[in-house]
Amino acid sequence: MTTIEQHVRTPHVRTPHTRSLRLPWPFTGREEELELVRRSLTAGRPGIVVTGPAGCGRTRLAAEAVRGTDCARVAGTPETRATAFAAFAPLLPEDVTLHRAVQLLSGVRLLLVDDAHLLDDASAALLHHLAVQGRTRLLVVVTDGTPAPSAVARLWTAELLPRLALAPLPAEDTAQLLAAGAGGPLEPLTVNRLHRLCRGDLRLLRDLLGAVRDEGLLTPVPDTEEWAWRGRLPLTPSLRERTAPVLARPCPDERETLDRLAFAEPLPLSASTFDLHVLEHLEADGLIEVAGPGAESGAGAAEEHEPTVRLAHPLHGPVLRAAAGRLRARRLAGTRGSLKGALDAEAAALLRGIEHADVRTGRTPVGEWLVAEGEPVPHGYAAVRARFSRLRGELREAAAWAREGLVSGDDDACRRELASAAIQSGEAEFTGPASREVLGGADPAEADPTGRPHGAFATYLAYDAVRLGEPERALGHLPPDGVFARHARALARSDGPALDRVAEEWEARGFLLFAAEAYAQAVRVHRDPTSARTARTRAVALARRCQGARTPALSGLVLGELTARQRQVVTLAAAGLSNRQIAERLTLSVRTVGNHLYSAYTRLGASDRGALPWLVELPDAQPA
Repeated sequence: MTTIEQHVRTPHVRTPHTRSLRLPWPFTGREEELELVRRSLTAGRPGIVVTGPAGCGRTRLAAEAVRGTDCARVAGTPETRATAFAAFAPLLPEDVTLHRAVQLLSGVRLLLVDDAHLLDDASAALLHHLAVQGRTRLLVVVTDGTPAPSAVARLWTAELLPRLALAPLPAEDTAQLLAAGAGGPLEPLTVNRLHRLCRGDLRLLRDLLGAVRDEGLLTPVPDTEEWAWRGRLPLTPSLRERTAPVLARPCPDERETLDRLAFAEPLPLSASTFDLHVLEHLEADGLIEVAGPGAESGAGAAEEHEPTVRLAHPLHGPVLRAAAGRLRARRLAGTRGSLKGALDAEAAALLRGIEHADVRTGRTPVGEWLVAEGEPVPHGYAAVRARFSRLRGELREAAAWAREGLVSGDDDACRRELASAAIQSGEAEFTGPASREVLGGADPAEADPTGRPHGAFATYLAYDAVRLGEPERALGHLPPDGVFARHARALARSDGPALDRVAEEWEARGFLLFAAEAYAQAVRVHRDPTSARTARTRAVALARRCQGARTPALSGLVLGELTARQRQVVTLAAAGLSNRQIAERLTLSVRTVGNHLYSAYTRLGASDRGALPWLVELPDAQPA
């Protein structure tokens, strides 16, 4: 058993519920877009066009938007693009003219057109005429990156219909989706790995999660309810089909180049390393990317500032490694140099960001590769990576990186980061000198002979007094011209507008939790009610992205408003009653109680019952 397996396995056997993969995944992460689409389909409005990359959930969003309505549905298909009115065949008689088709469909009040980029020309013209006529509300779904008939494109370019461009689902919403699909929550580094491999393609995400589960690759993380995936990628027939452009490369030299990159990317771009003609073909087909001078180096880069070559899609490397035979994999793995230099460079870059109070970016491809492959992560690297995540407000990620550092043995810095993430998540007390020291995340290596932290880490340690609402204690210990001191002075003066400006600066620097806290403090001191509401809205939005943060500055800040019934259900759930007990007390069905709780979780920014006592005790948690 590998070290990682020892870390994530427990003596008893748990398995995720297999039924969840067979059921439809819940709709999540698109609530605002869903509301926008529904508003666009109300009486007196023309409808909307929804576009986005393949697999981003356009069709599911459209289906949710028209659920329960009297809606006619048609769809384009590749096979019928040459047949006139093929998409509308279920709604029209044979041999119909365009004029007659418009007349026949004028009585349809709501029409969903899926895959409109695949419509035949006659169907596209019919759709355009319906939009011009304006009697039928239209919900049109189009895939980005594929040519659409000009009549379809003119729906939004000529401003006949508004357009909603869907972005890929972010990692935090992907985590909720994966938890439902896996039958239990996945730990953050597994979520990030799946999110990175799938690049927002939810169909691929479902296929990959199903393969990981079916082959028993999910293992429980000790002392949590989470599941982790480490090690190999299951190479299923579906994945082979999706990655055929790399697996079925007919030219042996091109396949050899792809395999070399899979085991040691990025590699330096030079004539001595590659056949440049081979690279040209691979680049033309979109299979590789060349980064210019100054690009971040990784596991196999020989020179920090020379151009490097890497695979274009993050899924291709794991697939190529999984497809390589044992002997081939052994030979290619030998081309990868030591990872120590690359890991040290990543850690140094993260520390520079912490020192300069800028944590906006922190690419760590080598560290992520170690975790994904199930290799041990050095203590020092894991502690730095955990601290960087924590300062960004990624508390669950911070805890996960700290645990990775503890796989191969105990370490004070990793223990400190794990405790710090627990404190800021409300799992431990946020009071007393011990809590304040661990919150600062001071590194013993950054201390003077007396053991007192100095430099950047002393600044963070002093700044915790500001976060605890005691700015006077911190002012003499903070750099006078920095954002830390500006926050302390604004809070000491009870200056709401200044706190808003500080929050904006923290957000711009990537410190989402600090920004949420500054906005929450501004809510309490703003004299203008409108300014207070604006600050609260911003605080809520940022706090929701901080993975369950529960700090003193956020106390009194509810992450959503509840209806009176939701308030009743949540209060009873927070008191420890089961769904059935709540149903009996309120004379509701158990299913209705579950629905109320699910809606409340979304509004409160909670993930489970464990967060409810903290939320419902807050004074601002008033029923809507």
